[in-house]
Amino acid sequence: MRGYLASSIAVTCAAALALPVMSPSNALADTARPATAESPAAVARPAALEAPTVSEASAVPETSAVPGSTRSLPLVPLSSDRALGAAAPVQGLPRRDAPRFSLVGVVWDDPDTELRGIVQVRTRSADTGKWSAWQDVETHNLEHAADPDTDERTSGRVRGSTAPLWVGESDGVEVRVQAKLDEADGRAVTSGPLPSGLRLELVDPGEEPPPQGPELEAPNVTSLTAESAAASAVNADLAPLGATTIPELTRKQTQEDLLATRGIEAAQGAATNPYIGPRPRIVTRRGWGADERLRERHFSYTKSVRAAFVHHSASGNNYRCSQAASVIRSIYRYHVQSSGWRDIGYNFLVDKCGNIYEGRAGGVTKPVKGAHTLGFNSNSMGIAVLGSFNGTNPPGAAVQGVARLTAWKLGLYGANPAGKTYLKSGGGNLFRKGKNVRLNVISGHRDGFATECPGARLYAKLHQARTTSARYQGR
Repeated sequence: MRGYLASSIAVTCAAALALPVMSPSNALADTARPATAESPAAVARPAALEAPTVSEASAVPETSAVPGSTRSLPLVPLSSDRALGAAAPVQGLPRRDAPRFSLVGVVWDDPDTELRGIVQVRTRSADTGKWSAWQDVETHNLEHAADPDTDERTSGRVRGSTAPLWVGESDGVEVRVQAKLDEADGRAVTSGPLPSGLRLELVDPGEEPPPQGPELEAPNVTSLTAESAAASAVNADLAPLGATTIPELTRKQTQEDLLATRGIEAAQGAATNPYIGPRPRIVTRRGWGADERLRERHFSYTKSVRAAFVHHSASGNNYRCSQAASVIRSIYRYHVQSSGWRDIGYNFLVDKCGNIYEGRAGGVTKPVKGAHTLGFNSNSMGIAVLGSFNGTNPPGAAVQGVARLTAWKLGLYGANPAGKTYLKSGGGNLFRKGKNVRLNVISGHRDGFATECPGARLYAKLHQARTTSARYQGR
């Protein structure tokens, strides 16, 4: 870290100078979506989020400068329910060809409306031409979101959404959404209408970034876009500007850097042996190929990092570690363009091989405010393990990745991974707004919100992650 300290201020200034000056009104310039029956006024979305999206009604060609794309297709009533229009209990799309995509999800107009039903998709492999079996899409995604009453939540851009599902490179799709059926007088009746404005999102992650090799000795500000320079500059005390990875350190090196950069008092008062794990290797946003033009330009921070909430992405386990960057780029696009969030929701992501990736922009050492655990995004961080772990055991390497990451990041803020802490609830379905809640420093998402996340099998491994993380800290 200290090797980069001398240049970090200059690098940050260079990145700041590269950013265009924008007035608040220009920064939030909106492109309106068509009004719906439930929302007479069009829902406003920033041009920066809207431009790369292709609607079914009017296809806008993608420019070669934009990696990847999102295609949004409105769902229609199926079979005999067509006369009911948007009130039909079954909506979807019959089999159809589609431009290549690798991730799917379903979104709707009102983020506060729950989709009570079943969402299933089947896709055609672009390689083999074979159709998959029907796959379930996780419908409960409300709990992965910004806190109530925050600027991100009340922006007017947020939409209801399912979890994203990674399907691999595909060129055909079929989808059906069935309202939940309840028993009434021996008859199956729908429990309520489906949300209005249902759309299928087809996400193409774009091409892989260049292979990760040795970094240039001298940072080259002019080779980066303004947005990329800003996202990289906040990590300038850890790696050169434009780096695709942040290198790992030994525990001794990590302790020395903590003492040198923050002082003994900030290092928990321990003069020579602060409790912190060795800094792990982290793939930066540039390393996984983030298009920095999609996210909101400014960063959002909270005060500290007192807890880590562990999630599963619920995007399926059908990916190779070499595809993890594509999965993350797809989730990023889905969170920003389809769901209307300011950036990817998680602070970090971990793949099945234990590789660690930078998530929401703002700096890996900083208390970046995410959108991962509704009600508890302040003074915490969110870590998503790529995959679905309700019925599948998480790989040991992924659990180790969580332990290595938390030993380091929580150590920066003096937190004991095996301990307890208090967080104030921002409001949710388990704890009222304003309640101080005692939580494990490493908690599962379900500890802060009634949800299946991070899946029963991953949740069962959190005790192992806590003890291993604490050991890495030297406790």
